[in-house]
Amino acid sequence: MSSTPDTAALRRPLPRTVATRGLILMAVSFLINAMDRQVFYPLLPEISGTYHFSLSQGGLLATGFTLGVAVAGLPAGHLVDRLPRKTVLVVSILIYSLGTILTPLASGFADLAVYRLLSGLGEGMQAAALYAAFGAYFHQRRSLAFGVLGVAFGVGVLIGPIIGTGLAQALATWRAPFYLFGALGVLVALLILATVHKGLTESSAAMGTATPADLSPMPAGPYNRNTMLLALAAIGGGLAFYGFLGLYPTYLRTVLHFTAGQTAVATSLVGAGAALSLPTGWLGDRIDPRKLLLVTYAGVAVSAYILFNGPDTPAWHYVFSFVLAGFLAGSMFTNVNSTMNRSVRPAQSGRAAGLFVATYYAAAAVSGLIFAQLVAAIGWHGAALWQLTVLPAVMVVPLWFLDSRRILGAPHNRRESA
Repeated sequence: MSSTPDTAALRRPLPRTVATRGLILMAVSFLINAMDRQVFYPLLPEISGTYHFSLSQGGLLATGFTLGVAVAGLPAGHLVDRLPRKTVLVVSILIYSLGTILTPLASGFADLAVYRLLSGLGEGMQAAALYAAFGAYFHQRRSLAFGVLGVAFGVGVLIGPIIGTGLAQALATWRAPFYLFGALGVLVALLILATVHKGLTESSAAMGTATPADLSPMPAGPYNRNTMLLALAAIGGGLAFYGFLGLYPTYLRTVLHFTAGQTAVATSLVGAGAALSLPTGWLGDRIDPRKLLLVTYAGVAVSAYILFNGPDTPAWHYVFSFVLAGFLAGSMFTNVNSTMNRSVRPAQSGRAAGLFVATYYAAAAVSGLIFAQLVAAIGWHGAALWQLTVLPAVMVVPLWFLDSRRILGAPHNRRESA
């Protein structure tokens, strides 16, 4: 069956400059996404002081925005399989930027929670649209492409706290960074609308190159054995990463008495760890993703234990927050996401992205509250042991039962098709 002119045009390679400019802009939009969400954490003590929030309220606000991300996940996945991804992407950036701008205008816990939820809805839509677009355009190197997005996100995590706390200190108000980052999001959304070619966002290259033989081992539906096992792993990853990310700065400030600057450095090194998504994504395209994920979750468990049971010095926390983030934000996020995308047929990539976003961020939404309750019951070290070491170790069980034969591009499948 011949392609329509529009479909054929989408399958033609784009000029390198057009593709590069568009990919950079989309990656920058994810960087700003990270800056928006990350700036909240190191400023949480000041925000809680302004509104007199308890530790549990602060923890819920720190990670509760991910409830919006989770709620948006599955519907956004269906939208990006049916509507232009570029439209979904632009609208999503405008939504989370509005939530960011409204955050410093809050009068108390209730409306601040609503603005955080609004930001999360936009970020969930954006994640589903970006991962579906990158997964289709880079269908032969999905893990590496997702790693590029992970690096962009990691850079945002790295510079967001530094710029945000610096601006807050310079202007003597924690509200200033939210206005700046929200405005940057609006600007990038307009640039994507005006300049990104639809061949990048609406690519159907995967459908154009896949043959019935390529897809014969793949399940007919997007919600299959592999994606369900990976959804369990995503839940464990979301609980671990966002429990750590949301309250680790509070632990450094209130228990170890780090300065705001030292806390910002430690938090920013989490972003540097996320930059390891590029080499781990490269690995994910070349070795059995099941084995890579087993090593990843074991690495999370071990590095978290070392971080919270070593010396209480800035140097120790700088090094091992980076190592922990390398496993969590670098390998886990990238390779659970890409493996889920590779466990479905190409036409279902949006729903795979939506499933990952929904499960990962639903867990993230309650991770801060759970961690805070554990802290209240058994202390910081006990909470870290259960949520950051025991839980990731348990996630090795569902990952053990992944079927590599039903993962597109896995080494076993490449040997069979050779």
